[in-house]
Amino acid sequence: IRTYNFPENRISDHRVNFKANNLDAVLNGELNELIGALLEADKAEKLSAAEA
Repeated sequence: IRTYNFPENRISDHRVNFKANNLDAVLNGELNELIGALLEADKAEKLSAAEA
């Protein structure tokens, strides 16, 4: 679940505990920070599953 808080210029992705105060930049296509957080969470999930 992702929250876009326009008054505070904040984006939050609650699945990976990501928060950033650059909503305007994300909406303009600057997604590297968000994608990086999602990739890290995916990698951690896969490592955890492999260890089980």
